[in-house]
Amino acid sequence: MAAGNQNDRAEKPRSGRIVLLAGLAGLIAGAVAVYVMERSSGNVAASIEDRADDGQCAIKAAVAKSLDAAATGSVAAMRAAETPLSVQNLSFNGPDGAKMTLADFKGKTLLVNLWATWCAPCREEMPALDKLQAEEGGDDFQVVAINIDTGDDTKPKAFLSEIGVHSLQIYRDPTMGVFNELKKKNLAFGLPVTMIVDKDGCQIAAMNGPADWAGEDAKKLIDAARAMSQ
Repeated sequence: MAAGNQNDRAEKPRSGRIVLLAGLAGLIAGAVAVYVMERSSGNVAASIEDRADDGQCAIKAAVAKSLDAAATGSVAAMRAAETPLSVQNLSFNGPDGAKMTLADFKGKTLLVNLWATWCAPCREEMPALDKLQAEEGGDDFQVVAINIDTGDDTKPKAFLSEIGVHSLQIYRDPTMGVFNELKKKNLAFGLPVTMIVDKDGCQIAAMNGPADWAGEDAKKLIDAARAMSQ
């Protein structure tokens, strides 16, 4: 039996599980997300700084609402923000370990995903996020997958290497500060949590729970989000 056929058979069950979980998430948004206990940490200053930019983001409500029409099928749980908020000052560690914020991606539409190795739905959707970045990533779009495992980066790096993730860079927040800040904004209730952030650092849509990010429904949603930033 050819190795390619074996890989195809392995990929189909994984994709099927993601689609099933995503379908459930579309019916009950966030119901299949893994509950996360809040820890005291990071991003308190970012919360204060964001308030100065929230007014500029809020005026994008009508434009953000148009994303709902593109959120169908496996990404139906994604909901446009009624009042877009600035998230550009959320801080985490870059691939080199240095501190950075979402403002460092200014000019790009982002799909920001929070995940952990102990979160089963996160593990299932990671290959799909990797494929989305490989096929759609570029000067105007990027998947920013932020790992929130505590401790060092040994375990998340090993996991990504094991499943063959090559296109995603590893971003880290071992303090869980990003998750805690999004929870305060009523955007995060469990893992995975995913946001669409526009080129100005405004959160224009969010969902809790997994999705098939490699599918056509996801690509249609990303195309709509990119068009809003042009």
